[in-house]
Amino acid sequence: MKSRFFKLMVMALAMLLLSPAWLRAQQKSISLEDVFKSRKFASKGVSGMRSMKDGIHFTQVKNDSLNIYEYETGKCVRTIVTAKQLVPAGDTTSLPVSSYEFSGDESRLMFSKDDETLFRHSSKANYFILDLASGKIIPLYAKGKQRLATFSPDASMVAFVMDNNIFIRDIAKSLNQSDKDTANSVKQITADGKINEIIYGATDWVYEEEFGFSKAMFWSPDGSGLAYYRFDESRVKEYQLTYYGDLYPEQSKYKYPKAGEDNSVVGIYIYNIKTGKTTTVNTGKETDIYIPRIRWTSDPATLALYRLNRHQNKLELLLAGASDGNTHSIWSEDNKCYIDITDDWCFLKNGKEFLISSERSGFKHLYLYSITGELLRQLTNGQWDVARVAGVDEPNRLVFFTAGFSSPMNREVFSVSLDGGEPVRLSEREGTNSPDFSSNFAFYVNRWSDINTPPTVTINNAEGKELRILQENAKLKDVIKEYNFGKADFFTVVTDNGINLNAWMLKPPDFDPAKKYPVLFTLYGGPGSQTVLNSWGAASSWNQLFAQKGIIVVSVDNRGTGARGEEFKKCTYLQLGKLETIDQINAAKYLDSLSFIDKDRVGIWGWSFGGYMVLSCVTKGADYFKLGVAVAPVTNWKYYDNIYTERYMRTPKENNSGYEDNSPVNFADKFKGKLLLIHGMADDNVHTQNSYDMITALVGANKQFEMQIYPNSNHGIYTGKNTSYHLYERMTDFILKNL
Repeated sequence: MKSRFFKLMVMALAMLLLSPAWLRAQQKSISLEDVFKSRKFASKGVSGMRSMKDGIHFTQVKNDSLNIYEYETGKCVRTIVTAKQLVPAGDTTSLPVSSYEFSGDESRLMFSKDDETLFRHSSKANYFILDLASGKIIPLYAKGKQRLATFSPDASMVAFVMDNNIFIRDIAKSLNQSDKDTANSVKQITADGKINEIIYGATDWVYEEEFGFSKAMFWSPDGSGLAYYRFDESRVKEYQLTYYGDLYPEQSKYKYPKAGEDNSVVGIYIYNIKTGKTTTVNTGKETDIYIPRIRWTSDPATLALYRLNRHQNKLELLLAGASDGNTHSIWSEDNKCYIDITDDWCFLKNGKEFLISSERSGFKHLYLYSITGELLRQLTNGQWDVARVAGVDEPNRLVFFTAGFSSPMNREVFSVSLDGGEPVRLSEREGTNSPDFSSNFAFYVNRWSDINTPPTVTINNAEGKELRILQENAKLKDVIKEYNFGKADFFTVVTDNGINLNAWMLKPPDFDPAKKYPVLFTLYGGPGSQTVLNSWGAASSWNQLFAQKGIIVVSVDNRGTGARGEEFKKCTYLQLGKLETIDQINAAKYLDSLSFIDKDRVGIWGWSFGGYMVLSCVTKGADYFKLGVAVAPVTNWKYYDNIYTERYMRTPKENNSGYEDNSPVNFADKFKGKLLLIHGMADDNVHTQNSYDMITALVGANKQFEMQIYPNSNHGIYTGKNTSYHLYERMTDFILKNL
């Protein structure tokens, strides 16, 4: 009897120890400090790997040394330079080794220090050149910080921008001179550059932000010419930012063209190194256009450029003669909505063909044309989108690309022949694959993850075979088990009008279907974007914190988002925010129908376009969203820049109802929940003017809300001591208190 009783007690204890409640007691809780201060859940990657010309070696900085390694084995072949060797004459501190850039022939290196951020993609710094043969280090220019320094193909010269003008330095001549500045080896090729008026070799603010580049000068393949942009922004209206901290705040003005307002007048020029002659490229009589890309063909006598109309629905590819500037069109495309600009185009070295992407079939695919503009063949086809071109292996006639082939939520790696045939899938794992190929395309570094698995970084050969694992985040995998991370699951929301929306849901680790849970939507929702991706970071550690607090976290990709073809993405045209808001409201309705959802406790948060969506949802969808956190939101598209806004909305004059009907400012009277509005006061992207108008509207409607501002912080809200942590602590406390 005693023995039987003892056995029963042991069994009962074992069951208790194995019960979820006991297991939870043994697992750690996520804290805000873990997420944002100690970065306990941050994944590790492999950074700084750069392919060398031969394609079988790469460079990487380790232990303050720049080394050469073999792709296949990982063996260190030799050290190029150490930090101790990178001390310029007359200085006592080393240059940052990690800032290196090789010349095309790998005979010289460029380093930068004292980097100073300007806008999202731009900065200025002090540059230095290291000649590997002699070991000499020389400053690029000693009269001020430089921008966008770039080697000529043979490394004999470096072009750079300073004070909105372009300079070229003869490096070969400089190395043979003893004076530090060697002013006679520097040639200024433009002279009328002026802050907030004329820019050479760099972009204006709106090109940098919306066309995604800041360097606006490019060497010809043989180094005989330098093609460059000229921006005349004298007619563009200024916006003023205020920076606090001194007795009198500092005022900073820059040119920001809002929807419907004047743009910079853009010109393209080609400077001949030998003759010193500058040729103007004929871009046409119409000046109210965009030149979103220029690129040299394999022929140093021919420059290619995109010409895009103001409505951004007609794109032309022009070829320009370097000697006379004359142009002719070899390809064009019209669209009833708009055309996205990408870098998925290149001219082959054979001088006879070019590759380009297009959505003309209804999905983004790749096409091969002759240099005269004749379509040779469509390389990819089907009801799926090419995500990006990863490179072109010309000797083997292969194009490498990524695509959401199996699902819009995945990214696979493929190759396809330039001569036709079906694409070959190289990646094996389902999830998100991001390849970086060596210069000869014999190898690629692949970063893979899925929504519940931290990244694994591998080296693969051109056929996709995994050769080596560089990083698999084994320690992080143990940590997320220790902290009982929940598993995010994908599901489909079917809207009232039969639209299927992709979504994911993260439930509390102790989820009980018999209980009712509050819900927090996390979203972005902007054109071509995706938050519903089979990729690590979607169900982030911050979301896991909320799940541990008993909140279900959900993300839904509304209409207008990417990887589902042109119709799905562009159906929001001229009514930006309308269908997107309807979809998020329908998603809330769908969740309300689930037995485990507390429909009276549904919140939503987002940043930038996501912040705009939050305000639209808590006004137009006030019956379904009881809480909102809007960070740096647009509140009326007339306040945002013209390249982005007009692409989707045209101008306010052409489409006034589209602007006003979709501005949450005009629906403030419908709001009836809890709202936290957040903005950085030095946001150069989405101006605080947006939030101020929303405040005025809410006050006018007698609606109570909370507000958090961050002086001197830009769109990312990270400037200043403890700013990021303070921001997330503020949002976390607000959500936990009110949801």
